[in-house]
Amino acid sequence: MAHAMRRRSSSSLFETDGKPHPLQDTLLAVTLVLGLVAFVSAMFHDLHLLSSWAGLVGILTGAYGQFISATTRERTLLTLGLGASAIGFYLGMAHGGLFGGVLG
Repeated sequence: MAHAMRRRSSSSLFETDGKPHPLQDTLLAVTLVLGLVAFVSAMFHDLHLLSSWAGLVGILTGAYGQFISATTRERTLLTLGLGASAIGFYLGMAHGGLFGGVLG
């Protein structure tokens, strides 16, 4: 009875469930790194291949990570990585695309 009356205090919005999530954490780290690479390389016109491909892969890994995420922390950070990947992807596409100058 005492155990049932004990309430878990949630002091943080980003509190985890206390269980390990290795696949979700790996996808989170990959999405954040690819998002950062895509976003930074999109600022340089000549790096459109890097920014568009890193952005595309970051969008795909982030979307799958969102699909299987278990905690709010994972979803929040995946959204940041997805946003950076999308911006890098779109700017890379505007500067020359995935195959610009390589095929043809």
